[in-house]
Amino acid sequence: MASVACIGECMVELRQAQSGASAGQGGGLYSRGFGGDTLNTAVYLARLEVKVDYLTALGDDALSDEMIAAWAAENVGTRRVVRLAGKLPGLYMIQTDANGERQFFHWRDSAAARQLMSLPETGELLNSLMSYDIIYLSAITLSIYDQAGRERLFAAIKRARLLGTRFVFDTNFRARGWPDRDVARAVFEAAFAAADIVLTSTEDLLALYPGESNDQLMARIPTSELVFRLAEPASLLRFPGATHEVRAEPMTNPVVDTTAAGDSFAAAYIAARLAGSDPVEAALSGHRLASVVICYAGAIIPGYAMPPKKRHRPATSRQATK
Repeated sequence: MASVACIGECMVELRQAQSGASAGQGGGLYSRGFGGDTLNTAVYLARLEVKVDYLTALGDDALSDEMIAAWAAENVGTRRVVRLAGKLPGLYMIQTDANGERQFFHWRDSAAARQLMSLPETGELLNSLMSYDIIYLSAITLSIYDQAGRERLFAAIKRARLLGTRFVFDTNFRARGWPDRDVARAVFEAAFAAADIVLTSTEDLLALYPGESNDQLMARIPTSELVFRLAEPASLLRFPGATHEVRAEPMTNPVVDTTAAGDSFAAAYIAARLAGSDPVEAALSGHRLASVVICYAGAIIPGYAMPPKKRHRPATSRQATK
């Protein structure tokens, strides 16, 4: 069975309750949950019947225990989670004003996940990447490590690729995670050069390369398989021998929350490619799942809301995305 390693960080989420938002108050009640871009993708992969492990570091606290229990309940593998004594996961708060506009506040500088590339267990963890069919991570993942940590991770990915593992890079860009855009551009270029598949968007790339056309942005990415999501519900695909535009089916339900639209798209795309679909059919699967996810509040929709799993051609491990 094909397997995926998702690398990243999950944080504690505090979301302002509706009563406080409607009253236009800065205080009030908050609900607690968990959130993280690569974790969202891991959950949707598991729901699409892909074997997936989440690679991260957590503390030895009760909140970290709850996270692991929640991931296991979603069939996300937790055997690669490193537990650090005395550490805590990061935290972010979402505050909503009277007009429904959201503002984010983060407390993550000392989060356990930031140490993942500099632990006694790191070598064993990185060596395990060779056992997976796909390694998936995002620019947010790379932003939480220092330069030495990123270099160590890229070296491990290079070794894994020599044995047939594929590296999927999602450009999920958040400016607040980087010291400046020059550093971010250099890291993106390194990831583009190492990746087998790049999932990106006009929103991400225009933040780094303002004013460039779609053609100019795509030309910056040398990988043979590229999914370039547009501002409208469509994607431009580039893969060996072809380029193609894929449009999402028209929406029939109102959009409620666009959180995890890209994360769920990535999961459905990867799942379809692992199952033997070509990039066009995989992109259609990505748009299909994302169009459902954005009709619900929060990153992870209820299990009953998942669209029926589309059956693809059977594919063997290691060969599915070739």
